[in-house]
Amino acid sequence: MRIRRFGTTTAVITAAFALLAAGCGSTEQKTTAAESATGEPGRTASPSQGSGATKAASAPVPDELKFTTTTLDGKKFQGSSLAGKDAVLWFWAPWCHVCRSEAPTIAKAADKWKGKVTFVGIPGKSRTADMKQFVADTGLDGIQHAVDTDGSLWSRFGVPAQPAVALVNDDGTVKVGLGPVGATQFGDEIERLTLK
Repeated sequence: MRIRRFGTTTAVITAAFALLAAGCGSTEQKTTAAESATGEPGRTASPSQGSGATKAASAPVPDELKFTTTTLDGKKFQGSSLAGKDAVLWFWAPWCHVCRSEAPTIAKAADKWKGKVTFVGIPGKSRTADMKQFVADTGLDGIQHAVDTDGSLWSRFGVPAQPAVALVNDDGTVKVGLGPVGATQFGDEIERLTLK
């Protein structure tokens, strides 16, 4: 798996703005920083969501995560919901034999890191019915799958072909690895992701 770094400059600028605005002490300015971080005017963390939600609301939203799509089960999915979280996005296609062979690695990692790292599949280049069958066949129904019917999400992350993995750090940095994942290297990358 070859790793590339994306979004560092944007993340640093957004984080600096959020820190600067938070240090000014005005409630209005803090709300503006949270709205800026979520990328959605008027959206801030609800007090009932706890401290994890506060971290997510104040985290920078990398450009790669500024998208909305539908999950395989027909629900709306916003990439910005991953801001402030450690997340793994796995780009796959149902007809891809390499994707099928690495599906158990993804499923095991998602189970191992449940509650600490959010896993999202990004299936594309096929019909939704085939994507659903792939998920059922491979035991990947324990993670969400955000459908990329037109290839725009793959392009947003610089993914030309499957399989690929995007590692999203809670600080807003995004690294993309192209090609198959080996279980050991993949585990090491997730470990590093959670330590930052």
